[in-house]
Amino acid sequence: MTSKDCGSHHSDSSRCRKIRRRVIIPIITFLGIILFLILIIWAILQPSKPRFILQDATVFSFNVTGNPPNLLTSNFQVTISSRNPNDKIGIYYDRLDVYASYKSQQITFPTSIPPTYQGHKEVNVWSPFVGGNSIPVAPYNALSLEQDHTYGGVMLLVRIDGRVRFKVGAFITGKYHLNVRCPAYINFGNSAAGVVVGVNAVKYTLITTCSVSI
Repeated sequence: MTSKDCGSHHSDSSRCRKIRRRVIIPIITFLGIILFLILIIWAILQPSKPRFILQDATVFSFNVTGNPPNLLTSNFQVTISSRNPNDKIGIYYDRLDVYASYKSQQITFPTSIPPTYQGHKEVNVWSPFVGGNSIPVAPYNALSLEQDHTYGGVMLLVRIDGRVRFKVGAFITGKYHLNVRCPAYINFGNSAAGVVVGVNAVKYTLITTCSVSI
């Protein structure tokens, strides 16, 4: 290889590096500007997660049966309110499934809430029915559930799984997973804890703040 060839290769390599710098630097600068603008918009808007409250639960049936007892038949209606605390951001609830769990096990079928849009500072209230006939419960949970029910109090979690999108002006984000957990202590043993609202129907006022993660 001659010195002339080496010089040629060195010149080509230098030109390639210059071209790469001319292409990469503007791209990095552009992405940096976009990220900076997003951070500024985010800081100005100060977005907050929606806030959920479990207001009450009306129990129509709640029975553990079977031999050994491991089947739950239940039917109750819950009232849940959701508030959008943002004054510049709207929320699309594309899917909301409500169900109850006991000791991390789902014990009712999910009930779907129709998709809806929640405007700025707006409040929505839903009253879905949840339950199921002869739902199998894990043996280690079934015994505990029956004992809790017999002793007079059952701690449940009313849960909401869904998908949400956020709207800022004309811009709509992609879908985010919504996970809501609402503690619900049903005091079966205290007749004064609930109000009879029908045949075999007792309404329990809860007013429980739910945890929300997105």
